[in-house]
Amino acid sequence: MSAIPRSERETTSAFFETQQLPPDKRGVTFEALFYKQLQVVSTRIHETENLDQIMTEVSHDICRLFNADRLTLYAVSEDHSAIVSKVKTGLNTSKDLKLPISPQSLAGYVAWSRDMINVADVYDDEALRRLHPNLSFLKEVDRRSGYRTKQVLVMPILDGSELYGVLQVINNKSDQPFGELEIDGAHQLCKTLATAIRQRQEKVQVEARRRAGRYDGLVSSNVVTAAELDAAVAKAREEVRPVEHVLMADCRVRPAQIGPSLSRFFGVPYEPFSPTRMRVESLQGALKRDFVQEQGWIPLEETPDGLVVMCTDPEAVRSSRIVPQVFPRHAKFLYRVTTQTEFEETLAQLYGVDDGASVEEMLADMGSGGDDDDGEDSDSVNAAADNELVKFVNKVIVDAYNMKASDIHVEPMPGKGKTLIRFRVDGSLQPYIEVPSHFRQPLVTRLKIMCDLDISEKRKPQDGKIKFKKFGPLDIELRVATIPSAGGVEDVVMRILAAGEPLPLEKLGLTPINRERLEKTVSKPYGLFYVCGPTGSGKTTTLHSILKFLNTPDTKIWTAEDPVEITQKGLRQVQINKKAGIDFALVMRAFLRADPDIIMVGESRDKETVSMGVEASLTGHLVFSTLHTNSAPESVIRLLDMGMDPFNFADALLGILAQRLAKKLCDCKDAYFPESDEIKAFIAEYADDLRQSAAWRADYAGEARKLYEAWVKAHGEGGRLRYYRAVGCEKCNKTGYKGRIGLHELLVADDEIKKLIQERARVAELFVAAVASGMRTLKMDGMEKIMMGLTDLKQVRSVCIK
Repeated sequence: MSAIPRSERETTSAFFETQQLPPDKRGVTFEALFYKQLQVVSTRIHETENLDQIMTEVSHDICRLFNADRLTLYAVSEDHSAIVSKVKTGLNTSKDLKLPISPQSLAGYVAWSRDMINVADVYDDEALRRLHPNLSFLKEVDRRSGYRTKQVLVMPILDGSELYGVLQVINNKSDQPFGELEIDGAHQLCKTLATAIRQRQEKVQVEARRRAGRYDGLVSSNVVTAAELDAAVAKAREEVRPVEHVLMADCRVRPAQIGPSLSRFFGVPYEPFSPTRMRVESLQGALKRDFVQEQGWIPLEETPDGLVVMCTDPEAVRSSRIVPQVFPRHAKFLYRVTTQTEFEETLAQLYGVDDGASVEEMLADMGSGGDDDDGEDSDSVNAAADNELVKFVNKVIVDAYNMKASDIHVEPMPGKGKTLIRFRVDGSLQPYIEVPSHFRQPLVTRLKIMCDLDISEKRKPQDGKIKFKKFGPLDIELRVATIPSAGGVEDVVMRILAAGEPLPLEKLGLTPINRERLEKTVSKPYGLFYVCGPTGSGKTTTLHSILKFLNTPDTKIWTAEDPVEITQKGLRQVQINKKAGIDFALVMRAFLRADPDIIMVGESRDKETVSMGVEASLTGHLVFSTLHTNSAPESVIRLLDMGMDPFNFADALLGILAQRLAKKLCDCKDAYFPESDEIKAFIAEYADDLRQSAAWRADYAGEARKLYEAWVKAHGEGGRLRYYRAVGCEKCNKTGYKGRIGLHELLVADDEIKKLIQERARVAELFVAAVASGMRTLKMDGMEKIMMGLTDLKQVRSVCIK
């Protein structure tokens, strides 16, 4: 309700004191105050949004204006056959009163005749019959409520000849018939009401037409009929629901059918919900969930053409000009329309389910209890099924996913010690929360239930998978391992396997020379190519990027993976299932009978799998696989030690890519120009692997100078070499690092390398030959990325052994 200024409040008090005077005592001052208050009431009516709000916020002021006890406002029904009361001031009823437009009731008569009536006593039947023979007062309302209606002033709400409703003022508190002043005031008030109601109705009709227009494409494409759409719009307006929700519920229309209609209406492309969409911290991380939900738009991704923005109403978002203010660095914006349902799904996907509670609050809501280590399994099962604990576990998983964690570690302490939950983010473990000891066993039991493990087995390690879509809002899988640890407790480690699409090769972080050599190597028609590195170094991501580069309509590609994490159209992918006896060797044999062009085997763990890979490559197939080795030259020796024939293996091998992931510098990084001593030490460390070449042995100083000049030309500024160092900000949690960058070591099997393999040369000899032929070691690649401003020396040293 709008506030009335103090001067007007004082005038109002004076007026209502004067209002209690008998009619013969009222004078010019009274009339002036009356019309002044009428103006205040009229202004407040125009400030309201709809008819309900008029009566909710202004009805008491109208009653006080007329010194009346009650009032009723009737609106004309949509079919113009009746009037319906919207609000009954003072009446204890939740039902609207619907009266026919006919002389059977006082309000109905006024609506029918378009004339005002002023009755001194509604129980005077003779007086009512003089107005119309059929006119009577509905005494039943008084009998039910115990209220006695007497004086009634009823006025039609007209705008020209158009009837919008009826205003009925009941019982003058002075127990006198309503006078000429009140009649004139009611007449003017009804004009104001008519204007206000007409404007509100026109606004609703325009909005309804606009809302209906969004879905005209459903009619033209024969998804719904025009009558069904009109009914859905009317129902949505009546129930204050989105039209889309009514269409989906009543007409079984899918979002995928609604999207093209919205696209046609707004003239922008349709953006559907994508289950593989990943959160981009630089975009969504800058916005709070409540802001995004209120504004109705979400930034999705940066493209060469501009920033892609998903929204439910592109016109409103574009006209508000808020997006350019939030992202001033972007010159172009690509607006995409989506359905309300898919917008909400995307919001939940990128921000998690908004349950309004932090993980600390959820722990507090779970209450306290005794330590149940020695309790029965049934007690643990009951506790694990508790609704609050279920929400807590889901919250932990969703938060881990949103924080881009690769693993969740549940680490219980024996006795009364707390259970620590940690997330591995960007390769480093960081604490998330500590859980009281009495939740230890129910928490582990809940996780076992989610991945169908034996909850009674606590002495042996177990492993399983959680398909989280069954339990929460994210379409992800978690690989779970339980390990009994000291003190009779069980640790749980969960690897998040977020399904996604492959990255293009240009986004892998390869240096230009490595990318050129890699594309040339994998474009051969047949051969064997390995990607090697420790667990979690991004081998699968790199392999799928290579397959995306090679994936064409005329190519048949089979993959065997454990698990299938990344999917892409055109690949035939097989999930390894050891329990069912489906391992890499078995699937590999099957692939050779399935007319493949390219085969990708998730991991070469044994002699049989490697042998079949060599055989397949020699018979005209391109074969890709991974190895757990430290460097590219070492991988060659590891494979030969498995029992490979050096001649066949040398013929088959195309190349080996070793890789690591180093922490990436956050945008808050600070550029600086190093001193000469730092540059000399940097060159010496870089050239450590080059010293064995003839050129460097002959003229170290000359080669070092040439290397420095090449670096300055490629990465320098003003003729000086520029480095970067970590700073720390809110975005990176004050660490100075956000995300990770790949470091690569690409060995290409040229004639010299093949000759050394056939001779079973030592690792050192392979290494010298590979560097001489252009291979950059992991450390050399990392040091080049230091000059590119992607990482720093500390991070490179931490992931490179040499």
